[in-house]
Amino acid sequence: AIDEYKPLDATTNPSLILAAAQMPAYQKLVDDAVAYGKKLGGSEEEQIKNASDKLFVLFGAEILKRIPGRVSTEVDARLSFDKEGMIQRARRLIDLYKEIGVGKDRILIKLSSTWEGIQAGRVLEAEYGIHCNMTLLFSFAQAVACAEAGVTLISPFVGRILDWYVANGDKKTYEPSEDPGVKSVTKIYNYYKKFGYKTIVMGASFRNTGQIKALTGCDYLTISPKLLAELSKEHIKLTPTLSVKEAQACNLEKIHLDEKAFRWHHNEDQMAVEKLSDGIRRFAADAVKLERMLKERMFSTENGK
Repeated sequence: AIDEYKPLDATTNPSLILAAAQMPAYQKLVDDAVAYGKKLGGSEEEQIKNASDKLFVLFGAEILKRIPGRVSTEVDARLSFDKEGMIQRARRLIDLYKEIGVGKDRILIKLSSTWEGIQAGRVLEAEYGIHCNMTLLFSFAQAVACAEAGVTLISPFVGRILDWYVANGDKKTYEPSEDPGVKSVTKIYNYYKKFGYKTIVMGASFRNTGQIKALTGCDYLTISPKLLAELSKEHIKLTPTLSVKEAQACNLEKIHLDEKAFRWHHNEDQMAVEKLSDGIRRFAADAVKLERMLKERMFSTENGK
């Protein structure tokens, strides 16, 4: 898909890695990761963790051979409430990339947009020059805190916001301009541009091409191959719906969020609270499945011998 659509950047997450690791085409990467984990030794748990980190990095490196920009590599979602743990794991991933000749300028480290994740991002950016992509972002409070932390990029989730409103409300279909996910990203984009934040807004998790077209003009969008295929069949001229000029004229007011204010504002958004915790659980579950698969490869009666 990357070869076909030639994106600038690409992203991975535990669910995507888990799916790819089960494909015959990528067994060499899995074997290399397993060998790496075993070579480093340590307890069974440490070997699996090292193999898992290595697998993420090997997939990232494969993707980088095909794109000019950056790849996003995710820190284990089970560390979502552990600031120091996230910092440590992010630095480890960057070291693993360095070992195979990939510089940190080509990597975005993905962190959950919890308060702890956002503060880990602040430290990684300011103290280590490690660029971060804040994921699982659903609330305006999360976006404001990320901007204040000075992270490189945020991934506000459009489709999962829509999913929640469809599941929890009477309205089952939305025009793109009225789509709650589209409205959320539009507000974040306008706020960032109005107040001169450098953090990149990258709309993510799309359910249909209407959502994508309604966010034309956004800094970046991350789009699945399926939706890129649909877009490639359309031959219409798109005019940007988002622009810096219009953002600067909007009537949003600047706010500052310390931890207490962040937790309160985020908690007031039921959708965001539910989707953040759900997203963390899902990514964590896939990380566990991936580790189980690696454990089987590494330790099941020493691979049948």
